[in-house]
Amino acid sequence: MTQQTWDEVGGVLPHDEFRAASEAIVANIEQVIEGKTATVRLALAVLLAEGHLLIEDVPGVGKTKLAKAMARSIDCTVRRIQFTPDLLPSDVTGVSVYNQETHDFEFRPGAVFANLVVGDEINRASPKTQSALLECMEERQVTVDGVTYQLQTPFMVIATQNPIEMEGTYPLPEAQRDRFTARIAMGYPGPEAELAMLDGHGAVDPLDDLRPVSDAAIVRQLIATVREVHVADAVKQYAIDLVTATREAPELRLGASPRATLQLLRTARAVAALEGRDYVLPDDLQALAVPVLAHRIIPTADAQLARRTTDAIVSDLVHRLTVPQDRKRSPYDTRPTSGNGRSAYEPRRR
Repeated sequence: MTQQTWDEVGGVLPHDEFRAASEAIVANIEQVIEGKTATVRLALAVLLAEGHLLIEDVPGVGKTKLAKAMARSIDCTVRRIQFTPDLLPSDVTGVSVYNQETHDFEFRPGAVFANLVVGDEINRASPKTQSALLECMEERQVTVDGVTYQLQTPFMVIATQNPIEMEGTYPLPEAQRDRFTARIAMGYPGPEAELAMLDGHGAVDPLDDLRPVSDAAIVRQLIATVREVHVADAVKQYAIDLVTATREAPELRLGASPRATLQLLRTARAVAALEGRDYVLPDDLQALAVPVLAHRIIPTADAQLARRTTDAIVSDLVHRLTVPQDRKRSPYDTRPTSGNGRSAYEPRRR
């Protein structure tokens, strides 16, 4: 298996085509997921940021539905893994099998050899099986019996886990959680959305009728477009300041890693592109701080006794940190300046 390059898959999409393609995916997913537009858009942003998504919430709120709806909205290779205590690492990565006809070993790919990998209840597998995802999530490759196999682009792991009733589960270690770009919670739907769900899901499952509105080639072009989104030096410094604040916070005994800084910026680029901008705002980083950083940090014992959640700690850090004032114009912003030096950060629709 060879990894495709950007030269083989095409370049950046025009603004109108990017908007049309991304909005089509969001609208298609919302045929299944009612009243969760922000959550759906964040999940798509993680895909376009070349990251991985961890969906953590109570049972029955649509975690697996969201993962499967995104997978079915894109015409690409999709594999689903039901994580169980008896699942083996070879079931995930693949195994070399002896072929009696050729008198040689041949590799049979595992479930991770797909564009979208849906891992349901990831914390129900043993730690050795969980660790089978470490290499592919970070390096986009799998090594079996000393041979390295490249994974195709796009590649995304969408994992779900239930934080309630932890009996018989194996909590994800810090190294595993750090490889997930963002952690989101579905939350309960509003009354109107739940009523719409009863009407739409009462007789049939809309997931059965969901059809792809995009494919892997278009997604690769969307990713290439996101890579071109401009990030000013002041915004990069603000991202570093946010992550540094988690390392210096007295309520935390483990702060966010440099990987967190990189993925925070990548996701901010994707969010900016989905909002119709070719530059990142400090507001994008503020909005993404909790989903991107909160699952990577560990509170102190005192903070845990005080029932301080990591989400609340990160949110407080964001509110205390000074927002950069040196808002330089994006080199891609051709509009005339208003003289206040802030025109480059005003929302501009594609």
